[in-house]
Amino acid sequence: MRPLTLWRYEMLRAGWAALLGPPIAVAVGVAAALANPVPGDATTARILLGALEMAVPLAAGVACASLVGRDPAIELQLTAPTSYRVTLLRRMAVTLAWTAAVAALTAAVLIVTGWWARWPANHGPLAGQLTWLAPTLGLSGLGFAAGAVFRSPAAAGALVTTLWAIQQFFAGSAQEHLPGRLLYLFATTRGTVPGDWAANRLTLLGAAAVLTVLALVLLGRSERLVKEEDE
Repeated sequence: MRPLTLWRYEMLRAGWAALLGPPIAVAVGVAAALANPVPGDATTARILLGALEMAVPLAAGVACASLVGRDPAIELQLTAPTSYRVTLLRRMAVTLAWTAAVAALTAAVLIVTGWWARWPANHGPLAGQLTWLAPTLGLSGLGFAAGAVFRSPAAAGALVTTLWAIQQFFAGSAQEHLPGRLLYLFATTRGTVPGDWAANRLTLLGAAAVLTVLALVLLGRSERLVKEEDE
């Protein structure tokens, strides 16, 4: 199979959630900004950046949570020359690449139009890209690892959305202690302790790497996958 054909196939196998989730997330954010009842450029800019920091990562996390358990006849997958975990890692890669393309294009539009700079805590056009990148990778790593543990897209997706909702509705409690602040997903638009933003973004990136490695280790145990298929 040619490389381009292979990657196109993996994108299709990743599912419609991976394809449509990020654009819909951005569209919802833009619609919310247009319908904003509170006047002021800063508030509108916060909503637009919030779409990148909140909605896009949720879409990516749910998409990555659905990667494990989508393939029928898992025994055939396990006999292929390419290991199943490499196949899933490719699908995660194309999911994140598409998400990054949508988020980066949206960020570029906000920068060019001036909306990016109208949010006081924007952290600049370069380092500020961690606004969406860090939580996207963090939730995606969590979703991928949850999929490997539960082997159920529904259960893994529920874990991702539950964590997202908890941090949304209990933002104050999540930031009372340093571990909670370092793992808080919305430090740009919902705020954090001054000086903690960079550490928060790097912690989320590190957590994403650890969770992805954990998922690959679990997916390397083929007996777990075969047992799930038999059940």
